Amino acid sequence: MTEVLIAALPLLLLLAALLLGHYPGCDAIVRLSERIAAPHRRTSSAGCRRPLPPRSFAPSGGLLIAFGLAQRPPPLAL
Repeated sequence: MTEVLIAALPLLLLLAALLLGHYPGCDAIVRLSERIAAPHRRTSSAGCRRPLPPRSFAPSGGLLIAFGLAQRPPPLAL
């Protein structure tokens, strides 16, 4: 019986806090939303940056050499 009470204690504490009108985590949610909604300040150097070239998914460098040297293993002898 005590194991059930110990397991249910966090639920009972949360329920009691909600019934008393205190909403746990509400302040953290408000702070997070204010940080997300805050306008970002742009500097003058941010506006004159060159766009990045498109990313290539083709192998290059060491990966290209590895693909070139890769070989299939010999077939299994039956």
